[in-house]
Amino acid sequence: MTGLFDLTGHVALVTGGNSGIGLGMAHGLAQCGADVCLWGTNPDRNATAAAELAAHGTRVHAIRCDVGDEDAVTASFAETLERFGRVDSCFANAGVSGSGSRFVETGLDEFRRVTRVNLEGAFLTLRTAAGHMVERGGGGVLVGTSSVSTVHGAPRNQAYAASKAGLTAIIKGCAVELARYGINAHSIIAGWTETPLASPALHSEAFERNVLKRMPQRRWGEPGDFARLAVYLAAGTGGFHTGDEIVVDGAYSIF
Repeated sequence: MTGLFDLTGHVALVTGGNSGIGLGMAHGLAQCGADVCLWGTNPDRNATAAAELAAHGTRVHAIRCDVGDEDAVTASFAETLERFGRVDSCFANAGVSGSGSRFVETGLDEFRRVTRVNLEGAFLTLRTAAGHMVERGGGGVLVGTSSVSTVHGAPRNQAYAASKAGLTAIIKGCAVELARYGINAHSIIAGWTETPLASPALHSEAFERNVLKRMPQRRWGEPGDFARLAVYLAAGTGGFHTGDEIVVDGAYSIF
């Protein structure tokens, strides 16, 4: 991936970037020359991911950040700017899974635990990044990792689906409001993917038996499947493609 997708000098921020989809996107960005800042809550995973990405030869920095904490987001973004000077693309990818409880037994505390990170955390991250991009000028790219759970129904996972649907709505609003500043915004509608959050469920006997046969490619997604898309989106600052919901699910939603 060269030429139009040369990201030399580009600075990308990836929340939840120390594993799973976020790390897959970060690898693609670094491979194409971008400097990458990772935010994650696990210091060990942060260090391991940063070491992996540094092998691509670009600048990498990892910050421990709970995106559901407004003060932490403010401080982490300030540290990001101190280290890199700017942020050109922001991938709001950090997320937590639901408990799998029956809807009628889901407490408000559980609902808020999920939306605090997946929705409020994404809002805080995107708002901070957008403010920086507007102030410095020159455009930018905002990307939110959403989910096919917003499309096909998510039994025992309504809090998660609601949080991702909200994130998609935020991105649409950003695409319209921020277009005048050269800022593009997109949602990635991710399907069943091998991540630390999802893998235990994906590999349960019942789930594999009932769901894998509905996957046209007969496999789960992998973090690396999101690498090229991240590069394409990051390279699109100020372009005509914005406000999209890009489905990456191996055609599961249409099969």
